[in-house]
Amino acid sequence: MIEFNLDRGSGVSTYLQLVHQVKQALRLGTLRPGDQLPTAREVVESLAINPNTVLKAYRELEREGLVEGRPGMGTFVRQGIAGATLAEHTRLRRSLEEWVRDARAAGLDQEDLRALFTVVLADAAKEGVA
Repeated sequence: MIEFNLDRGSGVSTYLQLVHQVKQALRLGTLRPGDQLPTAREVVESLAINPNTVLKAYRELEREGLVEGRPGMGTFVRQGIAGATLAEHTRLRRSLEEWVRDARAAGLDQEDLRALFTVVLADAAKEGVA
């Protein structure tokens, strides 16, 4: 089961952080069709947030067709997000980890890495690669 984490200083609304975390877990294969999401009560207790925030996130995921609420049972993953296989994710992650180590060795800090990665992603999007 997914465990949500909040970055209160990110500037991203709490409900969107929950939505993004579910989508990331679906992309990485951590969550699969049939898996149950934590109940709103469990999320509220672990993160100390308003129950309506959790419900808003779950409604958004349901609207997108990714999860479904089952009365009296909870919220369950309906479908995954198409993309690379888990093996491909693992291979790409290892490659990216090596790139980060090389960049750190070259003297780049976290903000440098983030800026460089953002520029590369933007360039790839312009070229139709991403």
